[in-house]
Amino acid sequence: MTRAEALILLHEFTQSGSLRRHAIAVEAAMRFYANRSGGDADIWGMTGLLHDFDYERWPTIPEHTLEGAKVLRAKGVAEEIIGAILSHAEWNRGEFPLDRPLRKTLFAVDELSGFIMAVAHVRPDKLTGMTPGSVRKKMKHAAFAAAVKREDIEAGAQMLELSLDDHIANVISALQGIAAPLGF
Repeated sequence: MTRAEALILLHEFTQSGSLRRHAIAVEAAMRFYANRSGGDADIWGMTGLLHDFDYERWPTIPEHTLEGAKVLRAKGVAEEIIGAILSHAEWNRGEFPLDRPLRKTLFAVDELSGFIMAVAHVRPDKLTGMTPGSVRKKMKHAAFAAAVKREDIEAGAQMLELSLDDHIANVISALQGIAAPLGF
């Protein structure tokens, strides 16, 4: 599947602009880490782009990811990508553990990308000049982006063997590179 085909699929299944932007943000963060670690940027990017494509159609557990995996298999998407997408949901980790770089990275960037987007929305300069400190400051406020699991952000940095500040800085950098498509 090409990126263009993946975007068509994303748009077919996802009507929400914010969820589409989240997919593009996670794709950028995945590409950043692929380039840094020697992974295949196209595979890693597609994993990020499609990781939640099925969420609007199947938002409940365990349909989310499992039904999407069926669609992806029917379209001939590589099992490496499907397995990583399945691994980002807790309910699939028995069969799809976070035991590979692609899977670990998707877990590590998913919540953080969403949180950084939320922080950018309330900053006058959006992503420009954002620092890890400004993100960590918002993380301390439980009511801010309350659905984002802070423990997953911290666990993701540990999984990638990075300090939390370095991980946040990396994802900020990835998102700054695509600020316009994200609406900033």
